[in-house]
Amino acid sequence: MLTLAGILINTPPWVFALLALLIWLGCLSLRPRSQPLRRLLIVPAVFFLMGVSRLLLAGKSIELLAVWLISAALLAALALYAGPRHVTIDRDSGYIRRPGSVLPLVRNIVVFLLQYAVAVVTAMKLNIGIDVAIAGQAISGACAGYFLGWTIALLRSYRAETAVAAAV
Repeated sequence: MLTLAGILINTPPWVFALLALLIWLGCLSLRPRSQPLRRLLIVPAVFFLMGVSRLLLAGKSIELLAVWLISAALLAALALYAGPRHVTIDRDSGYIRRPGSVLPLVRNIVVFLLQYAVAVVTAMKLNIGIDVAIAGQAISGACAGYFLGWTIALLRSYRAETAVAAAV
């Protein structure tokens, strides 16, 4: 129990603020809503930057770079395939209408917890070996890749819907 308290005490306050923001945004997604494109890109941008930051902090290991790139490519492909295919745009406001879903809330919490766990193990400097570094790079690459692929899928759908609306 002392270790858990120590971890929480030594966690920077901005981490808790980020968690609160991710939970709040995830809860908003439970209901149907309309929002501007730039607002839809906040969470993907945060997680993409978190993933890239771990890559930049990893050092010059070719093995860790390869793990990051492979996991990023795999999850980017998955997100491109499963990401938003059709968006509905409110022509008057330019906002994107989205149905309610629990998926963004669950995704936000799972990705945050994975990234947080890796950061804690890294900060504690446990001599577990290269396995933690590999797992950390795989998680970070997967997060960055997924959110990059999701963003590309969303922008592609948005552009296609905008072109259809302009043609009408």
